[in-house]
Amino acid sequence: MTGMPPHQTESSSQPAGDAAGRPAGRPAGSAPQRLLLVGAGGMGRAWLETILAEPRAELVGVVDLDLEAARAALAAAGAPQVPVGDDVVALADRTAADAVVDVTVPAAHHRVTTDALVAGYPVLGEKPAAATVPEALSLAAASEVTGRLFMVSQSRRFNPQLFRLRDHARALGAAGVLSTEFFKAPRFGGFREQMAHPLLVDMAIHPFDAARLVLDAEPVSVYCEEHNPPWSWYAGDAAATALFEMTGGARFVYTGSWCSPGRETSWNGSWRLSAEHGTALWDGDSDPQVEDVRGGRTAEDAEDPATPARSAVGEGIAGSLAAFLEALDGGPTPMGEVHGNVLSLVMVEAAVESSARRGRVMVDEILERALAKAVEAEARDDVRAALASWSSAREALTGAPSVLPG
Repeated sequence: MTGMPPHQTESSSQPAGDAAGRPAGRPAGSAPQRLLLVGAGGMGRAWLETILAEPRAELVGVVDLDLEAARAALAAAGAPQVPVGDDVVALADRTAADAVVDVTVPAAHHRVTTDALVAGYPVLGEKPAAATVPEALSLAAASEVTGRLFMVSQSRRFNPQLFRLRDHARALGAAGVLSTEFFKAPRFGGFREQMAHPLLVDMAIHPFDAARLVLDAEPVSVYCEEHNPPWSWYAGDAAATALFEMTGGARFVYTGSWCSPGRETSWNGSWRLSAEHGTALWDGDSDPQVEDVRGGRTAEDAEDPATPARSAVGEGIAGSLAAFLEALDGGPTPMGEVHGNVLSLVMVEAAVESSARRGRVMVDEILERALAKAVEAEARDDVRAALASWSSAREALTGAPSVLPG
């Protein structure tokens, strides 16, 4: 499977190809894709069960630094015969894997994904693409250089109701304001309750990414404020409000709290779109409701013929896996391909910086600074050369020029 050219968008498709000698796409009905899972923690176990339940995939190995944890996860899933190891490339080579599924902690994403791509393996990775934007840009360049697909599992995109909201947004004309409210009170314990920015860094990437989909637009700037309510059980700021300017002029407003007991919203949030010809509402759990002031239009009028191909492949991580397998078998470039995904991570970093500065932040300032850091830090000559060849980070990711004042 080839990597996505720098200018290609997530909604476009491309034929599968292979710059390193692997098959360029397989006919329908061929043998299952042989997948190597990296990471045997909580999310790793969820992915393990998802892979085992997918008939188009075969789990051929599990990698973890803790081999006993890997064996325990396999035993619990009823697959104790699957090999384990602590080296991604070595076990992938030994098991003749076709691709790698990376479910490690974010700090390990860059190393694991780079090693796999360079060794010739396409990668499906958990969000975020990497721990930092410079590392995410490095991975986009590595995908280009190796000709290998790197897809980020932005699993909450795989939701038919979200696509329905996107279809209503298109039918209602020019968007004015899209807003999301997110109020939950989970007591996770562990690392989340010690994070400096628990809501923005660990959760907000989901609605930020969804807003890009619904508006079919990219972030231009953000003003964000964080705070921590006095009753909060989090060490860092557990509440935030962010106002994004998007390309095309629409605004996206996110308000949320992770310490808001009572009348909690859906995990998908509560959404309202105000547009040229009406308003759409989505409670995050049921079909969106719409009022089109032109009258005489039904919900079916908003349907996009492309929607079933994007949302009916499955929901959540099962949808991510299905889209990845489809791409490996010669299907279209999947949602979450790294070039199309990085701007969701950038929205998070820009919101955090705006909160720290207490002022408006231009997204391209974050992008260009990250590109310079990525070039400086890159260990591989070929990837560094690819990064240095980009005229701008935004253009490399989306094909559009930078959006900076003046």
